[in-house]
Amino acid sequence: MKTDEQLKFYSLDEAIDEHIGSIGTPKREAFEEELRLDLLGKAIKEARLQRHLTQQQLGDLVGVQKSQISKLENSLTDARFATVMKVFKALDAKVNFSVELLD
Repeated sequence: MKTDEQLKFYSLDEAIDEHIGSIGTPKREAFEEELRLDLLGKAIKEARLQRHLTQQQLGDLVGVQKSQISKLENSLTDARFATVMKVFKALDAKVNFSVELLD
């Protein structure tokens, strides 16, 4: 059994750099985009469930098909920004965005 002295510990960023690729590489960019879409989908689903709505009910409020809500929640589509904003408006949810300029 290895002791702490024999184990090397990695931060999450170090592990991602090593296994996915460093920032700016195409593989890393794709990974981060997929992660953002996944987090957005989870936020939509969580808000919908807290409002006790079905996907069909939310779709009716937004003016889209149930399948579109399902795709958003499961990160299976690149939704238009306007559609995502309509979803959060229908959920009576406040949305915050932050922009960070990279060097």
